[in-house]
Amino acid sequence: MQPIHAMSSLPKSESSVSSAATFLAGWRAAWTSVFSLVLIGTYVGVGALAHNYGFSLGWALLSTLLVWAGPAQVILISTLGAGASPLAAALAVCLSGVRLLPMVVTLLALIKRKGTRARDLVLPAHLTAVSMWVESLRLLPCVPRQERIAFANGLGGGFMAAAHIGTVLGYYLAVSLPAVLTAGVLFLTPMSFLVSTVRNSKLLVERLALAFGLLVGPLLAYEGVGLDLMWTGVLAGSAAYAIHRLREAWR
Repeated sequence: MQPIHAMSSLPKSESSVSSAATFLAGWRAAWTSVFSLVLIGTYVGVGALAHNYGFSLGWALLSTLLVWAGPAQVILISTLGAGASPLAAALAVCLSGVRLLPMVVTLLALIKRKGTRARDLVLPAHLTAVSMWVESLRLLPCVPRQERIAFANGLGGGFMAAAHIGTVLGYYLAVSLPAVLTAGVLFLTPMSFLVSTVRNSKLLVERLALAFGLLVGPLLAYEGVGLDLMWTGVLAGSAAYAIHRLREAWR
């Protein structure tokens, strides 16, 4: 990411002019990330699923643009395709999207600076997804704070473009894709997120939260507990934080 470091040395007057260049740097970062391939593979499954339930390609692309979350789109397509009411589908998608709120909060804290207008944060908040969030935490510290919104928009836009390509491919390949393969590619995003989380976990509290989550999550799912993902985060995160505070007090 040499262009990012180069931009950090620019004077403020030149840096403000380079917003387009910063956006393109974020776009390039998206397409050089393994997450772009993961998203294409994942959205091949989403596109195939939309085709199999009888939705049009335009509808599938619009859902990618507006919902922008693979698991939430699977919920939307499967619930509407099964005959559920739009209200029930919307509620299910909203509950699924709650998991992204902490990611949005941490990302906005990373890109916001004094004098930032609220409307400038709407697009990066919408573009926040697992892939964009993980790469933002890795790359944004190298970007001057005044350029981070443009970079985040470019990064999220690049990932969304990859998702649209995957949606189109999956939609037209649906007639030849085995159902097992369609289900398998949908599993790429959570697996890539898990690998990235393991790679980026440096502190003990982070590793404990991950370990507890891997232990608690399957147990709650097996017991059929509602909102198991949310409760996994609450229980695992709280336990890890409690151990961290006890360790600090003991020190």
